[in-house]
Amino acid sequence: MSNQTIEIFTDGSSLGNPGPGGYGIVMKYGEKQKQVSAGYRLTTNNRMELMAVIQALKMLNDVAKEKEIVIYSDSKYVIHAVEKKWVFGWVKKNFKDKANADLWRIFLREYSKYNIKFHWIKGHSGQTENEICDKLAKKAAVGKELMTDHGYESSKNKSNELF
Repeated sequence: MSNQTIEIFTDGSSLGNPGPGGYGIVMKYGEKQKQVSAGYRLTTNNRMELMAVIQALKMLNDVAKEKEIVIYSDSKYVIHAVEKKWVFGWVKKNFKDKANADLWRIFLREYSKYNIKFHWIKGHSGQTENEICDKLAKKAAVGKELMTDHGYESSKNKSNELF
């Protein structure tokens, strides 16, 4: 990687799927490294995989717009949706019948700001940063101060309504 490249490693976890979940992020730029995680009381694995990417992109500043950004994820859900351009087709259909539309809309706002490449990496294969992200995500999922995944919980409440 060039010294102009920002590397972002992400992972998401859900214990029960749905269940408590979390995400982990490792960001690297030159000699600098940052680790971030958060946990949610009720969510899904795919939501946490996507949330990790969103939160990493939200942490970037305007200087990052001039850099190459490489996101490494073990989530084929996220990687394929972007690299195979599925998500752009979903937009044209206003995300009809697509899960996690709330997060995909946020992702697309953030994604459009930067020059991003995605790379899939095999999970649990010993890749150092992915292993760190996995540990961060799982630890966040069992944390004491879990947040509410409003997008997930409100969609579940609507589907349980009788009228």
